[in-house]
Amino acid sequence: MENFINKLADRVLNGEKLTKEEGLKILNTPDELVNQLIKQASKVREAVFDNEVEFCSLINAKNGACTEDCSFCAQSSKYPTPINAYPLVPKKEVVEGAYKAVSIKANRYCIVTSGRRATKEEVQEIADAVKEIKKNIPVKVCVSIGSIDEEDLKLLKEAGVERVNHNLETSERHFPNIVSTHPWRERYETIKKIQKTGLSTCCGGIFGIGETDEDIVDLAITYRELKVDSIPMNFLIPIPGTPLANNKQLTPYKCLKIISLFKLFNPQAELRLCGGREQNLREFHDIAMEVANCLMAGGYLTRAGRAPGKDEEMVKRLGRKLITNRGSFSKKEPAVK
Repeated sequence: MENFINKLADRVLNGEKLTKEEGLKILNTPDELVNQLIKQASKVREAVFDNEVEFCSLINAKNGACTEDCSFCAQSSKYPTPINAYPLVPKKEVVEGAYKAVSIKANRYCIVTSGRRATKEEVQEIADAVKEIKKNIPVKVCVSIGSIDEEDLKLLKEAGVERVNHNLETSERHFPNIVSTHPWRERYETIKKIQKTGLSTCCGGIFGIGETDEDIVDLAITYRELKVDSIPMNFLIPIPGTPLANNKQLTPYKCLKIISLFKLFNPQAELRLCGGREQNLREFHDIAMEVANCLMAGGYLTRAGRAPGKDEEMVKRLGRKLITNRGSFSKKEPAVK
């Protein structure tokens, strides 16, 4: 096993694509060998992204009252969850959120709405807000507004949106166990539309929702085939009232194995630690950042995160460089042959 682990980075950086069977082997790395696995995944991260780190921040621009039944989500109207539902916030509030993002040194700001898809009117309002942000605030703008057609994508791109978040969440096999109100394939096709429009893709998963190791590897392979630009890594925070309220949290070691797997299978993608990182990684947070190169700072959709100052302290402690003011990764494309 040690021999297998210690050759991973060189194989990946030489352009070799790891197999599904090897992915399963990575997820079953003995805990005592996890540090060696982290070292290999970190070597890949450093070869492509050097020591740079990016913070992103979001605004929950429309909350709750969602018709979908995603089993992990507090915003579904199907479940008795303790959240405050509200419609799309005014443009002024969206713009103010961008100023707040910059104040915590976020380089990206994502406008997020609940629901299967945003209405045409909502897309227009978001586009108007983005235009104002891009005129006045040094931040990259992303949106996460559900299934979206090419017409709306073009409108948002013209307004200044650079990236669209649309998570597959889990494998196609496991998805029906988690969501019954829309198909996994719809989400997959939406990602293809985003790419066709020329917008950057941010597509991730949520782990700890009853998936198998095979489901985790299949999702990593799907993103490798899609060549997504950014992969947000979310770890379940069990929410009272949802069907997954009693799911046990992942162990920190399991989280580290999952993070390493996604980096080794997707060397050119930004790896972004997001929801549930504090509760699931616990004291292993610094170790996870040896592999990741992005963080969601300042809280999540319905749950608070840790204070942004702590994340900045961690970046400094690890000797990493924080990208701000619309900077971009000095990505070393030739690093992976």
